[in-house]
Amino acid sequence: MANTQSSNICRKQLHVAMFPWLAFGHIIPYLQLSKFIAEKGHKVSFISTKRNIQRLPTLPSNLKPFINLVQLTLPRVHELPQNAEATMDVRSEDVQYLKKAFDGLEPELTRFLEQESPDWIIYDFAPYWLPSVAAGLGISRAHFMILNAWFTSFLGRSSKDIMNGYEDRKTVADFMLLPKWVPFPTKLTYRKYEAQWLLETGSTNASGFSDLSRFGMLLKWTDCMFIKHCNEFEPQWLTLLKEQYHIPVMPVGLLPPETTIVSDEKDDTWMTIKMWLDGQPKGGVVYVALGSEVMMTKTEVGELALGIELSGLPFFWALRKPAGSTESYSVELPDGFLERTRDRGMVWTSWAPQLQILGHQSVGGFLTHCGWGSIVEGLIFGHPLIMLPFLVDQGLNARMMVDKQVGIEVQRNEQDGSFTKDSVARSLTSVMANDEGKIYKVNAMELSQIFSDTKIHKKYVDDFIEYLEKKRESVLLLSTHSA
Repeated sequence: MANTQSSNICRKQLHVAMFPWLAFGHIIPYLQLSKFIAEKGHKVSFISTKRNIQRLPTLPSNLKPFINLVQLTLPRVHELPQNAEATMDVRSEDVQYLKKAFDGLEPELTRFLEQESPDWIIYDFAPYWLPSVAAGLGISRAHFMILNAWFTSFLGRSSKDIMNGYEDRKTVADFMLLPKWVPFPTKLTYRKYEAQWLLETGSTNASGFSDLSRFGMLLKWTDCMFIKHCNEFEPQWLTLLKEQYHIPVMPVGLLPPETTIVSDEKDDTWMTIKMWLDGQPKGGVVYVALGSEVMMTKTEVGELALGIELSGLPFFWALRKPAGSTESYSVELPDGFLERTRDRGMVWTSWAPQLQILGHQSVGGFLTHCGWGSIVEGLIFGHPLIMLPFLVDQGLNARMMVDKQVGIEVQRNEQDGSFTKDSVARSLTSVMANDEGKIYKVNAMELSQIFSDTKIHKKYVDDFIEYLEKKRESVLLLSTHSA
């Protein structure tokens, strides 16, 4: 009888609620993981604000019955522009007010959890208040870290250390050294200009909480952590994380996107780009994209443009306008740049289909900000990297990829992080045109065997979902025995 009961519990459909931070660099990986859960026949409640839900890509028709898009109303904060519901809608200095508004979602989300009683709630770094609410409702709780294990390890040696805001690291110099809890040799350290940002994350902002204190408080009530990492690449960092946080840390793989590209003749954007790429030499184009969150100054845009020009290479530049800019905003490029590079370059100022571009045979290198998602996508296709990191984990990611010899980092001023057209041009030609670039291409192709192996990463996702199922089964059995 007990075995039959256990079997019935195991077969029961899971209900998993997903709650990402209000940034599309977070929302999309959460949606991607949601689709994998739905493919197994489980129910997903994907929770965000109204405007963000409306901006999601269309769900596959076979998954729509399993994914419920839950729209919450973001409370009004007068410092935010009208309809600003994601980081892409605000200037970087105003993200603190977005966090303040985000915290105002607690009552509405709590009501949803009370009414729907999902088996699991999987959340991002920001809702420090959510795990304790879910615990009180008997809901299993997990944090999904969209970044990698080495960055997470660098944050602090324990959840208490993180919550207290770097109590052992108070100066810029402290962050330019390898943390003392890392027991193995590594070249991963922050530059001076990056360390300043880390100190700021430990400072309270307009929301009343620093990013670090949010994360530390969140881990205190969290059952486990899922992370976008795999044992085939730098596994020692996963081992270290488990020792640091004393909770299960489970990799979900690198979540590589589907690379089977079906040409859509009705997709005017892609067809325009493809037509241009088709006319370029095989492997000769450098794809330039610095993500949707990086805000470059006019000087930085100018130096990057002039460096690209100076390299003499064919290029496709996906140049997004800064976050929080108005519809009328136009990116300022150096005078005459477009005319001088017209025959060998394209500057694209609206959304560009990055995966399709990277998969085109004319692309031979990737100038990237080193966001973890972009690195994964670039290395799926075995592209060597020209690295220009700006935010959060990007500097450490760049050091890791330099250590793996899959590309080089653009040389910058150690004090303020500034770079010049000459350093950009040197990096581009070193990777794309000189003999020394051959080793980067060889190593990138070698790593692509891991990064693009869908069988490996599907197994991680299967194990992740099996963990969700078994944990729910154990909770239900425990409650049955208690009753």
